[in-house]
Amino acid sequence: MQRDNQDEHLDDGDLSKTQLKRHSQDMHDLGVKLVKMGSNGLKQIPLDDETFAAVKLAKKIENKREGYRRQLQLVAKLLRQRDTAPILAAIDELENRALYQAAHFHALEKWRDRVINQGDDAIQELLDVYPHGDRQQLRQYARQAAKELEQNKPPAASRALFKYIRSLSESST
Repeated sequence: MQRDNQDEHLDDGDLSKTQLKRHSQDMHDLGVKLVKMGSNGLKQIPLDDETFAAVKLAKKIENKREGYRRQLQLVAKLLRQRDTAPILAAIDELENRALYQAAHFHALEKWRDRVINQGDDAIQELLDVYPHGDRQQLRQYARQAAKELEQNKPPAASRALFKYIRSLSESST
């Protein structure tokens, strides 16, 4: 009887027993991750109604040992029956959002520094990337920031330039 069940799985995707176990464990781990996730994060994950309800129930009964274990098995079973690529992508985005934001922030800082140090050449390159920018405004900020640097004044114009470049970036997306 058990042998027929294994043959049925092999026909479905030609996966070995080890691969099936590994996939099953991966889905269990994904289910645990979904249950441990906060409710705001969970709302951003593309789950169907049945899986979402199962995860919510598992969150409720987390302190009931046997019921929680069985509910996690159900969540894993539901996940095995679905395409998990969008779920994994959404989780990755949530977990790495801070890294993406930091990288974007550093890129904008580099643009600011290039505009201040290189002048018109960097402004032209920036306008190639963000064509809706104002060349005159960028030049004005760059001149003021360079002057502030020379005179060892607080970098007010540099901050204003950064804010302007950030607004260009946000309006283009």
